[in-house]
Amino acid sequence: MAKRLFQIILIAMVLGVAVGAVLHRTASPEEAATIAGYLKIVTDIFLRLIKMVIAPLVLTTLIVGIAHMGDSKSLGRIGLRTLLWFIGASLVSLALGLLMVNLIKPGVGFEATLPAAASGVDATKFTLAEFVTHLVPRSIVEAMATNEILQIVIFSVFAGVALAKLGEKTKMVVELTEQLAYVMLKVTEYVMLLAPFAVFAALAGIIATKGLGVILTYGKFVGGFYLSLFILWALLALAGRVVIGARTGQLISMIREPIAIAFSTASSEAAYPKLLEKLERFGVANRIASFVLPLGYSFNLDGSMMYCTFAALFIAQSYGIDMSVAQQITMLLFLMITSKGMAGVPRASLVVIAATLTAFGIPEEGLLLLLAVDQFLDMGRSATNVVGNSVATAAVAKWEGLLRDPALAPPLAERARDDAEAIIVASRRG
Repeated sequence: MAKRLFQIILIAMVLGVAVGAVLHRTASPEEAATIAGYLKIVTDIFLRLIKMVIAPLVLTTLIVGIAHMGDSKSLGRIGLRTLLWFIGASLVSLALGLLMVNLIKPGVGFEATLPAAASGVDATKFTLAEFVTHLVPRSIVEAMATNEILQIVIFSVFAGVALAKLGEKTKMVVELTEQLAYVMLKVTEYVMLLAPFAVFAALAGIIATKGLGVILTYGKFVGGFYLSLFILWALLALAGRVVIGARTGQLISMIREPIAIAFSTASSEAAYPKLLEKLERFGVANRIASFVLPLGYSFNLDGSMMYCTFAALFIAQSYGIDMSVAQQITMLLFLMITSKGMAGVPRASLVVIAATLTAFGIPEEGLLLLLAVDQFLDMGRSATNVVGNSVATAAVAKWEGLLRDPALAPPLAERARDDAEAIIVASRRG
């Protein structure tokens, strides 16, 4: 079923591009915009359904995972290993972006003709103080209502540790939470059946309005960025090979579907539920996947981080601003901190880039140069975020000795289906 769904998604991507290209050539700009508006309804519905399940899915699976760890010492060790991986991956991503933009120089000779309009991105929204205080939820209900994943993670850690400490006294609470996780996984399975329609609508809509020509105009920038993403994928696969071993190729193969969903919808969040299922099917213990993956979505956005350095230097080159090696290293360290606040911020990468431009005296209006192709670039960096978090989760599981042979024990999603079938059989017998 999973392989068939992946094939259907690929077909939907090809059809979406083809239909979008035809609409762009045959319809007027006004008509194309109207059609794209209708297509956007399909994509918006799918993304709303994904957001509907993400908060309860993260809450239940993370609480259960931590509760089953048994002691805070294990949690601290896993947290430390996860943090070390995230820091290393962040440095590699940011440094690769700097290296590639200096080698390719996509902004040199670029005609920076800026329209007299605002970028629509408020850099003042992002401050370190606001990010730190925003980590702690005022209310778990509010955090779930607004899909603040990082806040849900904070609450879930406290709740999971408390349940682990209380042991037998709260055994029924853990079991109930686990049953709720089963329910959310089944709901997610239903939602993912709509993925091909959302993929088709998303690609058809953007190609219909922007056309494929915009990529040619920014050919060196877009091509250079995707080449950099390809190299980053290779580095992530190499790191996975070192830690995970020969099964790294199998991991990349198994997450094809979440990658396709993230790429076509330009949303790594849309791939989260399916990615969680695939990682468990790969053999990652639920307690690891449900802990590391949500943190990765907040702190380990490899594609987005590389984009920050690549795009900021592209704008500087477009204005003819020559930045020294020391300034670029300072920018890397600056982004190392500020990029950790990307989670939960609308148009996060652009917000962080805007803050970086302001901090280093680069005209913020240069952000307008990115807007024409940002959607196409977002597709690549969203898919890369999925790959980076998958490798990180599997690596931590390997370090903890919790990366099993999937043939020996079914993952949580399969157990949910098996339990549901057993209940149906029992009810028929009754």
